[in-house]
Amino acid sequence: MHASVWIPHRLRVLPPATREGRVFWLSHHHPEEYNRTYVLGGMRVCARCLGTYPVLLAVLVVLFTLRAPLTWPWDVPVVLGLTLPALVDWAVGRFRPTGGSNAVRTLTGVLLGLALGRSLFIHLQHPLPAALLWQAALVAGVAVPVLLATSRKSNPGP
Repeated sequence: MHASVWIPHRLRVLPPATREGRVFWLSHHHPEEYNRTYVLGGMRVCARCLGTYPVLLAVLVVLFTLRAPLTWPWDVPVVLGLTLPALVDWAVGRFRPTGGSNAVRTLTGVLLGLALGRSLFIHLQHPLPAALLWQAALVAGVAVPVLLATSRKSNPGP
């Protein structure tokens, strides 16, 4: 006999298909945001993620293969500079949900993948490097105010 375990609703793992039967794990966008996705093989794929994750993986493979140094003098400015375009595009998209283009999202995703690949390469060998901490601070410094501003805009109070 199996014991029954209560799992709070927010923590339940849902199957990858949405109510419409579409695979959701390749795109974290809801139907009203499908303009931010590509359809590949009948599945929706986030435009920015399509640029980010393959590049991130490729950067990690190349850096580990080449046994790249863990510190370069330009790590922090380059990681921040490559992260910023995706953040700006994402922030603008939060204020103008129907604006922007998937080509720009994918390009900024590629740049973000380069940045994340480098900071993750360092982090996997020397946890919490300056490049990663500055990158996290930049993301939080942009994302928190934008999310607060757009959540108030979409959910006006009484």
